[in-house]
Amino acid sequence: MGKTIAEKIFSEKSGQDTHAGDIVIARIDQIALQDGTAPLAIKQLQSLGIPPEKIRGAGITHFFVDHAAPSPRKELSNDQKLIRKFSAEIGADFNPPGEGIIHQIMVERYVNPGDLVVGADSHTCTYGALGAFSTGMGSTDVAVAIALGKNWFRVPETFRIEVSGEFQKGVFPKDLILAVIGELGVDGATYKALEFHGNTVDSMNMDGRLTIANMAIECGAKAGLFRSDGETRRFLAERGREEMFREIKPDEDAEYEKEFFFEADSIEPMLSKPHNVDNAAPVSDAEGVYVDQVFVGTCTNGRLSDIEIVAKMLKGRKVAENVRFIVGPASREIYLKADELGYIRTIVSAGGVVLPPGCGPCVGIHMGILADGEVCVSTQNRNFRGRMGNPEAEIYLASPATAVATAIEGKIADPRKYL
Repeated sequence: MGKTIAEKIFSEKSGQDTHAGDIVIARIDQIALQDGTAPLAIKQLQSLGIPPEKIRGAGITHFFVDHAAPSPRKELSNDQKLIRKFSAEIGADFNPPGEGIIHQIMVERYVNPGDLVVGADSHTCTYGALGAFSTGMGSTDVAVAIALGKNWFRVPETFRIEVSGEFQKGVFPKDLILAVIGELGVDGATYKALEFHGNTVDSMNMDGRLTIANMAIECGAKAGLFRSDGETRRFLAERGREEMFREIKPDEDAEYEKEFFFEADSIEPMLSKPHNVDNAAPVSDAEGVYVDQVFVGTCTNGRLSDIEIVAKMLKGRKVAENVRFIVGPASREIYLKADELGYIRTIVSAGGVVLPPGCGPCVGIHMGILADGEVCVSTQNRNFRGRMGNPEAEIYLASPATAVATAIEGKIADPRKYL
């Protein structure tokens, strides 16, 4: 019987012939924590009383300060001080404010095809775009992974998601994943792995794959997985890691629990309406709704190709007077490249605000918290009530193109008229 990508990676990392449903102890390649989750993991590790030199996973552990970067409160500043100090004590990697979002930096610098990665953040599943099995865990479980360099896992069953055809003008990978989640539901793939296939996926660039893998958790999935291919090799080569490329793909006779089929050319620009990600509908269903804020960024859509869309659509135009338009590059690398290409100047000249690399308004800590009754269109991955800091506000999820069209008009708008 053939194996899925998840079964292959767990077989390699556990040294056993594993299949869906098996419980395994597996060696971990990379561990990631951010400033919202790291303090609890650190305190759990400290409570174990393990000397720093005995912590086996220190060399593969990466700490990031991205959720509150720079810190807006002394309590968060103290947490960040704890992270920096502990990281130095055990010899782990530390990424200070300004480097960027945990998930973007992990793919830019550390994750490779075939890796097994855990993180104290639910969107760790982003790295599946590179052909790695990556998943979020609780801070205590991640503390165990740091201490031992391994952990236990239940090998998940896999859903095969097949996508064929070409996107219409104005439709992007974000619209696809919103359509997929709308079909499966927020808990329709709980503890499953999603494998993405089809000629639409094969021709998709890495930015698009990262967007889709990032949101696998929003239908409950443990991981979102893509086979590694020429696009994966190109992405690694750009970052001086081409030698880390390896072919990761399922067997032809792999067994899947379920299969879903989508036609790319039938997908329209999409939204997720308040207050659930699976409340997905075409933009036309909410067109004309007035908004107060538009945010383009996060680990879902803060990449260079996303900022390029923003700049091209804003060229020669202005943000509507009633809208706060915020853009957050996902990493320092992206920020600098966007500046070099003139995108930052275009956005600011049009009336937008560009944030330092980080999570920004997405987590509702600072730099874009909504007022009572306000409406925001955002490219982030979640629109739960209170997600952006105020349970009395409403969040619509959309692609960068839909977000920019909305910022220009001051109300939810179809991006196709601007492309």
